[in-house]
Amino acid sequence: MSDGITLDFKIHFTTGQCGSREMRAGERATPPPVPAGRVPRISRLMALAIRFDDLVRSGEMADFAEIAELGQVTRARVSQIVNLLNLAPDIQEAILFLPFVAGERDTVSERELRVVAAEADWGRQRDAWSRLSSPCPVPGPALSDRRAQRGDVRPSHRGTR
Repeated sequence: MSDGITLDFKIHFTTGQCGSREMRAGERATPPPVPAGRVPRISRLMALAIRFDDLVRSGEMADFAEIAELGQVTRARVSQIVNLLNLAPDIQEAILFLPFVAGERDTVSERELRVVAAEADWGRQRDAWSRLSSPCPVPGPALSDRRAQRGDVRPSHRGTR
């Protein structure tokens, strides 16, 4: 004769090693929500530049030309990507952690960033990056203001012919 004892608890099944099914106690864990949008293209290129550099430094690849050949792209394209490493470290970090892009256009384009990476001075790079990455771009100083800052003020000859 049975005592009428009933055990009531929740279980769920998961896939174990080699496809076997495993029984686990409790409710199935809900997966974390996936953020909407996609990783910006420039963030992916920055990560690729870091990976290329690691491959060459570790000796897995002889040089960037070998990477270009293996990836079936031109050496110039690999150079464009690797030149992102010329950016100041804080700018590189900011690029890697840019927010997801929900629309069609990225907030920062690679072409615009190439100009910033070509600048050797990290202070100027940071100024250019802040103008480039801000939601409301601040215009750079006017040509006359830049000349005055350099001390390159030339007399105006308008109307003196």
